[in-house]
This record gives sequence, structure tokens and C-alpha cells, in this order.
Amino acid sequence: MTAYKDIATNKETAAKEVAEQRLVLRPAVDIFENGESIELYADVPGVTEEGLSVEVDGKTLTVQGDIQIDMPNEMRSLYADVRSTRYQRAFTLSDELDTGAIRAELNDGVLAVTIPKKEEVRPRKIEVSVG
Repeated sequence: MTAYKDIATNKETAAKEVAEQRLVLRPAVDIFENGESIELYADVPGVTEEGLSVEVDGKTLTVQGDIQIDMPNEMRSLYADVRSTRYQRAFTLSDELDTGAIRAELNDGVLAVTIPKKEEVRPRKIEVSVG
């Protein structure tokens, strides 16, 4: 009987650990387009520059960040609204964007990503000559 309880407890513990690993926060994102670029602003409070990863693989832009929650050693959390310590979000990029020139900046918990458009798809002004 004890062996059965140990197996059941181990299964429950393992299932809980797997479920916790899958919990990922999806950051709120605002996306704006202008003639020159696409600008993406993601809310990632608690993420430091070292814990942040912005990657492009083919047409997919992936943003990942680990939250740094400093808790004194003698304290432990009894309740937490935030159950995950990881942000993750992925975006499919169009062929009109220059993925080789992406810029990213983290400031006060907001990640700003600028993705320039390729030169051939940017609007341009045509000069008109008189005469």
C-alpha cells in the first residue's frame, strides 16, 4: 500500500512540475506601422537585459524574458498572482521587413522593437519637374 501512495505522490508531483513549466506569461503588445518600419512595444515588467532574448529565425520573431523576483531568504510566497517567471511571444514577419536590421531596446519594463521595412517597399516622394 505504501508503494502505491509513493507512486501516486510522485506522479502528482511530476504532473505539477510539468504544468508549472508550461505556464508562460503572454506579454501585452502594441504594434504600430509607419512608412519606414513596424514598431512593437511589449510589456515585460521584472525582466532585466540579461534575462531577455529577442531572436529572428526565418520569418518568426520570438521574444522571451525571465522575470527576476528578489525574495528575502527567510520569506516565502503564500499566494502569487504571477505563477510563471517567463514571458514568451512569437510573431510571423512579412517579406516586406528587413529582419537583418531589427533594433530592440528595454526601458522601464517595456521592450521596444523596431523592424525596418525593405527599401523597395518604403514610400518615396517623386519629384516633379516643371517644363
